[in-house]
Amino acid sequence: METNFYILLFIVAVIALFIGFLIAKLLERNNASQMVTKAREEAQGIIKEANKEGESIKKDKILQAKEKFIELKSEHEKVIVSRDKKVTEAEKRVRDKESQLGSDIAKNKKTTKEYEDKLKDYTTRVEYLEKRKVDIDKLHQSKVQQLEVISGLPVEEAKQQLMESLKDQARTDAMAFIQNSMEEAKMTAEQEAKKIIINTIQRIGTEEAVENCVSVFNLESDDVKGRIIGREGRNIRAIEAATGVEIIVDDTPEAIILSCFDSVRREVARLSLHKLVTDGRIHPARIEEVVQKTTKQIEQEIVEVGKRTVIDLGIHGLHPELIKAVGRMKYRSSYGQNLLQHSREVAKLCSVMAAELGVNPKLAKRAGLLHDIGKVPETETEMPHALLGMEWAEKNGEKPEVCNAIGAHHDEIEMKTLLAPIVQVCDAISGARPGARRQVLDSYIQRLKDLEDIAFGFQGVKKAYAIQAGRELRVIVESEKVNDDRASTLSFEISQKIQTDMTYPGQVKVTVIRETRAINIAK
Repeated sequence: METNFYILLFIVAVIALFIGFLIAKLLERNNASQMVTKAREEAQGIIKEANKEGESIKKDKILQAKEKFIELKSEHEKVIVSRDKKVTEAEKRVRDKESQLGSDIAKNKKTTKEYEDKLKDYTTRVEYLEKRKVDIDKLHQSKVQQLEVISGLPVEEAKQQLMESLKDQARTDAMAFIQNSMEEAKMTAEQEAKKIIINTIQRIGTEEAVENCVSVFNLESDDVKGRIIGREGRNIRAIEAATGVEIIVDDTPEAIILSCFDSVRREVARLSLHKLVTDGRIHPARIEEVVQKTTKQIEQEIVEVGKRTVIDLGIHGLHPELIKAVGRMKYRSSYGQNLLQHSREVAKLCSVMAAELGVNPKLAKRAGLLHDIGKVPETETEMPHALLGMEWAEKNGEKPEVCNAIGAHHDEIEMKTLLAPIVQVCDAISGARPGARRQVLDSYIQRLKDLEDIAFGFQGVKKAYAIQAGRELRVIVESEKVNDDRASTLSFEISQKIQTDMTYPGQVKVTVIRETRAINIAK
């Protein structure tokens, strides 16, 4: 009985569990249907809101389209009105021209009648003159016959004698005139030349040049030096590798030295250091980024400098490559003289001197500015700077007179126009004036020694002195070995030797002195 009771109890429990499971399923289905219903209601609400927004957007677009249409319509009406106005003006001009042509035709009719009257009068006068000419020819022939009878000479022989006498007199007068002209030219030529050169120099004033191969970068404190050097020197090595400039860090308080022969690279290094120190972030990656940006900035500045220079000088139509070369001259020096300042000075000198001599001053100014562009090549070359500059000028469409002046200002080629000697003289004036160029003491002393050594290389030279800061070489010769004619030849040979073997600014005057002494003693 107990067993059956337990079995029955088990069956009842199972049935209760099954009924509970069914009730749970029914509750889940009821909840799911409620959620579906709720989701459908939310979807319908979203759809209604979307429809409302769509309708509002549609209305806005329609309003915008209407406004755009009205705007386009008004613009179209304005264009039509302006076209009608232009057509009206054109019609008015045509009517004016028609009326003017009518008046011109009426005037021409009147002028034609006056011309016909003048033509008749002219024809009558020509006929009268022809008759007078025939009468004069007859009278001339009769007079010539009378002269032949009186003189006893034929006409041709008389003409020959008269021409011979006139030729002798004209030859004598011409020789006297030539002699007087030559003497007058000798007296005034040197004076006029000096006057033109002095006037040209006086009208141009520039500062003396101070250009070095080092730049001093000032620091706020010496603590920044350690940051510039970096750990184990990695920062300073990165700066030197990126810029190609040697950075010297020594005991100089609050300053470091940038050393490089290329002033463009030196300027890039200086500006890059300034940016790095101001920013405070100094490491190799940052250094490369700053150097690249600074290099682009300097390139843009070079172009701007070139443009400002040609605008200041009033030079137009210069090729962009030549403008860039002019800008690069700002960062180039020659014997301590800034090349851009030198070229600007030469351009102004050429313009003034060309105006004095009656040559085109604009071409002269152009040639003066471009005469040293061969000194700023972007790649190394062994061609002389004058020939390289001439080649650039020809390549970029400059006139033949300008190209010849550029190539001939150091006598590498023959001068073909008056513009070439003007550029050569003005280049010498700008470079040879006192204070224009600075030379290192050692090279200056060596140049003086070389001048004296060249003089001692010729026979008969007793003493040689380089004076006037190397502008003049005074040579004293032995009178027994060198006569007067040889002294003149020796001066020429020494000058040619100096011109061939040496490089120097300006010109060197060679003076040969031959002295004869007669000594006796009275007892």
